This record gives sequence, C-alpha cells and structure tokens, in this order.
Amino acid sequence: MKLLIRNLARTTTEAELRVMFEAYGSVQSCTLVIDKASGVSKGFGFVEMPKQGDAKASMKNLNGKDVAGSKIRVKKAESKPDTGKKYSADVDE
Repeated sequence: MKLLIRNLARTTTEAELRVMFEAYGSVQSCTLVIDKASGVSKGFGFVEMPKQGDAKASMKNLNGKDVAGSKIRVKKAESKPDTGKKYSADVDE
C-alpha cells in the first residue's frame, strides 16, 4: 500500500521517514518530493509498505504525530488516472 505523508518538516530526511515507518513493518520504498530548483524537500513524500495491515497500523499511529515540530498527516495515496498523474500528490515540475 502506498501512503502519502504531508506536512513534513523541510529538514526531515528519507532515512528518518523510513525509520518511523519501519517501526510498523517492512518498507518497500520511501521517497521525499524535492524541489528541483532549490534541492529542498517540498514537505511531503511517499512510503510504500507491502503488507496492508502494516500500512494501516502506521497510518493509525503516525497520523497527527509531531515530527520535528510539524504535525504530520498520513493517508493512503489515491490514484488519479484521469489527470495523467500517478498519485494525487504528484506535482507538475
């Protein structure tokens, strides 16, 4: 299951994000969305967990958690096939 994580502190790293989610199960992939011009995080990313139960447990426990001074939001990444973008938080760059 692919999860969307929003409201991340710009200083949060992919490694820190991976560790947070690995507390609830195996993490298949972890990606922060980076601004191409500045090279700085845009404050959101994706985590993919192969087991749905692990993903749901991480959503329940991490949604609303304070991480580096930011209250993160975790939800299932929704596909948006009609826009040509793979997931709802994908942005034009």
